[in-house]
Amino acid sequence: MNDNFAGRWIAVYGIASALIASPSFGGPLFDHDLTELTEPADPRFPKKWSERMLVSVLNRSPWMADAAQKDTWGYTQGLIIHALEEMWRKTKDPKYLAYIQRYGDKMVDEQGAIKTYKPEDLSLDNLNSGKVLFNLYNLTKDEKYRKALDQLRHQLKWQPKTTEGGYWHKLKYPWQMWLDGAYMASPFLTQYASTFHDEAAFDEVARQLMLMEKQLRDPKTGLLYHGWDESRLQPWANKQTGVSSNVWGRAMGWYAMALVDVLDYFPSTHPQRKNLLAILDRVAVAVHKYQDSKSGLWYQVMDQPERAGNYLEASASCMFVYALAKGANRHYLDKTYLRAAEKGYSGILDRFVETKPDGELNLLQVCEVAGLSADRDGSYEYYIKEPVRVNDPKGTGPFILASLELNH
Repeated sequence: MNDNFAGRWIAVYGIASALIASPSFGGPLFDHDLTELTEPADPRFPKKWSERMLVSVLNRSPWMADAAQKDTWGYTQGLIIHALEEMWRKTKDPKYLAYIQRYGDKMVDEQGAIKTYKPEDLSLDNLNSGKVLFNLYNLTKDEKYRKALDQLRHQLKWQPKTTEGGYWHKLKYPWQMWLDGAYMASPFLTQYASTFHDEAAFDEVARQLMLMEKQLRDPKTGLLYHGWDESRLQPWANKQTGVSSNVWGRAMGWYAMALVDVLDYFPSTHPQRKNLLAILDRVAVAVHKYQDSKSGLWYQVMDQPERAGNYLEASASCMFVYALAKGANRHYLDKTYLRAAEKGYSGILDRFVETKPDGELNLLQVCEVAGLSADRDGSYEYYIKEPVRVNDPKGTGPFILASLELNH
C-alpha cells in the first residue's frame, strides 16, 4: 500500500488515530485499544440490538473461541468475524476493523500459513473463516493473505466428490453431502471467484447448491433433509434415497444463508443465476410455511412442531430471519418476505434475548451441535436431545447479521 492510498484511507473514514506501521504494513492497520469494546456498563452499550449483541460477544470471548480452544481456525470463529466485518461496513468504526485484522494476523503468518488449519482433513468447515481475509487483502495488499486464500481455494480443487460432482463434507465422511457445507464452502468460493476472476469457480458453486437441492429436497414439504449419503452405507441413510430421516432447522438455515450470500457475488450474467434465485424462492416458500404462526419462530425439527420434546430454536430462527430479510432487501425475494422476517425477529427478541443487569445481552435456546455419523443417527430423538446452550456463536453470529439486515 503506498502513502497516497493510506492518506485516502484515513480521509475517507475519518480515522485520525490510524497508525500505519510501515509501507509494507508490518504491523496492525490501526493501533486501537480493544478494551474500548469490553467495558460492560449499561450507558455505554449501543442502542441497536445488532451492536449490543456484538459488544456482548466480544466482552465474553475476545477471540471468539472457548478457553480450551484458543487460536482456532474454525467455522464458528469465521461466523462471528463475518458479523464483525458487516458491523464495520455499517458503522465504519475503526476499532472493529482493528479487531478483524488482529484475528487475521494472529491466525496467518508471514508465509501465509494458517494456524491450526489442516488441509489434509479436506473439511469444508475450514473454509468459512477464509472470508475475513478478502477484505484484509484488499485493504493492505499483504501477500500473506493472498497466499492463505489460495491455499483454501486449493483445498477445493482436491476435495473428494460424489459421482455427480458434489463435495463430500469431510474426507472422513465419504460420499456424504451435508447442508452445513453449503454455507462453509459456497460463499467463500464465490467471493474468491469474484475477487480473483476464477470463472470456473462460479460454475462449481452453482453445481454444489443445485445438487444439494436435487438430492436433499423433500417434494412434499419443500424442506431439505440434513444430509445425503450417495453410497447408502451409513446407518442414518435411507436405503432407497440416501437421505437422513429428519429436517434439522439449523441445517436449513445454513443453506438459506449460503444462497443469499452467494448471490451477492454471483455474476448477473451467469446462466445459472436464475436457477439459484429459483432455489432461494422455493426455500423461502417452505421456510415461511413452517414458521410458527404464534411466535414467528422455527422449531428444532422443522416439520414436526406438535411432537413431544420439540422446541423453538434460536440459531435456525436467526438464520431464517437473516436470509428472508436479506433476500427481500436485495430483491432476490419478493419484498413481502420482510413481514415474515420482522415477525420472526420480534419473536427472537421476545423469546430468546435476555438483558443482564449490566446491559450485556444473552441469546438463549441455541442447539450446540448436530451431525450425522455412526453414533449420531439423525433420528428425531437425536436432534431434540442434543445440548442447548446460551450464547453459542452459531446463534449470536446470525442474530447480529439478522439485526443488521433489519436495521435493528
